[in-house]
Amino acid sequence: MTYLELVNSALTRLRENSVSTVSQTTYSAMVGAFINDAKRQIEQAWDWNANRQILTISTVADTSTVTLTGAGLESKILSSWNDTKNARLRLQSQAWFDKQNYGGVVTSPNTPSNFCWRGDDATDSIIELWPTPDAVYSLKFNTVTNQADLSSDSTVLNIPPRPVFLLAVAMLAEEKGETGGSTSARYFEMADKALSDSIAFDAAKHSTENIWYEV
Repeated sequence: MTYLELVNSALTRLRENSVSTVSQTTYSAMVGAFINDAKRQIEQAWDWNANRQILTISTVADTSTVTLTGAGLESKILSSWNDTKNARLRLQSQAWFDKQNYGGVVTSPNTPSNFCWRGDDATDSIIELWPTPDAVYSLKFNTVTNQADLSSDSTVLNIPPRPVFLLAVAMLAEEKGETGGSTSARYFEMADKALSDSIAFDAAKHSTENIWYEV
């Protein structure tokens, strides 16, 4: 569903007139804001298949940090590989990295085999590699990256739409008092059920992720 369709779905349940653009009225704009609030909450409930992507990052010789371009500031790494060497990159803590960097461990630049999160820039996350790369390597990161807030009428929502607009309606009904004969509590129940069903369908695509094993 598009941003506009989500807003109009919510407006219908709120007994309000549909609009031709999200910003048409003050109220429709507020509904749009609640749609984005609901989207962020639903996105954080599960590693949605639609938000998964493989990012390829090239290292720079003698530079230990790289920007995970395209991951945004709200991302999660599911797996990571040094594709050049066909070897796994292992996530370590910042404390582990601090020990390597400041604890007297002397390591010349070599093939990177470990990484940790080292902060953010204006748009993306920064990771640190160890050992510091001695050449250009192609690194692959299987990530979950939340979609940016919906802003254009025609922007299509990545994740399942039903739990999003039902949760938005629940929050709007709470703000309004009641809508369509259903209380906000009832809409929250409907949103929870829709979310549970959507996660069940999506999880079936990655059923092995619920089984722990070492790669």
